[in-house]
Amino acid sequence: MRRRDFIKGIVCSATVGPLAVRAQQLEKPIVGMLDAGSAEGDADLLGGFRQALSEAGYVEGQNVAIEYRWAKGQYDLLPALASELIHLRPAVLLAPGLPAALSIKEATSTIPIVFVSGPDPVRSGLVANLNGPNGNITGVTLFTSVLVTKRLELLRELVSAAALIAFIVNPDDPRTQSDVDDVEAGARALGQQIIVLEVNRERNLEAVFGMAIQRGVRAVLVGNDPFINSQSQRLITLAARYEVPAMYGLRKYVETGGLMSYSTSLPESARQAGTYVGRILQGEKPSQLPVVQPTKFELVINLKTAKALGLSVPQTLLVAADEVIE
Repeated sequence: MRRRDFIKGIVCSATVGPLAVRAQQLEKPIVGMLDAGSAEGDADLLGGFRQALSEAGYVEGQNVAIEYRWAKGQYDLLPALASELIHLRPAVLLAPGLPAALSIKEATSTIPIVFVSGPDPVRSGLVANLNGPNGNITGVTLFTSVLVTKRLELLRELVSAAALIAFIVNPDDPRTQSDVDDVEAGARALGQQIIVLEVNRERNLEAVFGMAIQRGVRAVLVGNDPFINSQSQRLITLAARYEVPAMYGLRKYVETGGLMSYSTSLPESARQAGTYVGRILQGEKPSQLPVVQPTKFELVINLKTAKALGLSVPQTLLVAADEVIE
């Protein structure tokens, strides 16, 4: 072999090798995930999702690639992040939370979408029908519109003497007004006075808590929103500092020192979403997959926190609780 041909062969091998590897990588289906929160705030969700995806035969980095986009509470970034994911030509898109789900639905009418959303998905415009969603979108609903009213009832049962309860919400979340309407209706039915306090990246949590105390608030109902959930430890710390009983929308708050939560299981909902993503990767269509509805709700109470606040938890709540942390 002539030296020139030998060198040419080496150059071709060096060029083709990386291209072949890159081609193999591109053969992996891509799952695009758009989240209004953060990786830290949604660790439970990620764990449940990856577990179900693995059970369906798809392991991240081996035979499926997952592209993550996090808005970290900046909801105005969601449309641009959704566009980034669409340009990657994913096989399926995962959208935890209503803000992400609405943004990704607006971005594509063809790529399959699986959502994990709190509000009623029909009422919020994600799907037309729970049993037979049309088009390219299906998912898992947490039905938080039902839960948020129940949380108020449970909180009031615990602190019946609280003349004023604050409902802390993020005004940037598209479901907030619906939740506020539900809570205000529930408060009227209970004869409970309530005020709505708004927090987001521009409204400091500590200032909001201070304002609540000045206005005579004696208990707090915390909204369930990606940004708010990313601030879980700060919320728990502030509730302890101001000695305010608080009801939360995720059990992780109570596991790390919060007083009480009432919710569906987020890891279980994430697993259900992961199962749907796996089935779509295997060829099923979103329109063939009915929206998954919750069947179990959990009341969790932290007795240690209750004692620190000087609260005596009624026996009715202790009996109703699915778990009591002592």
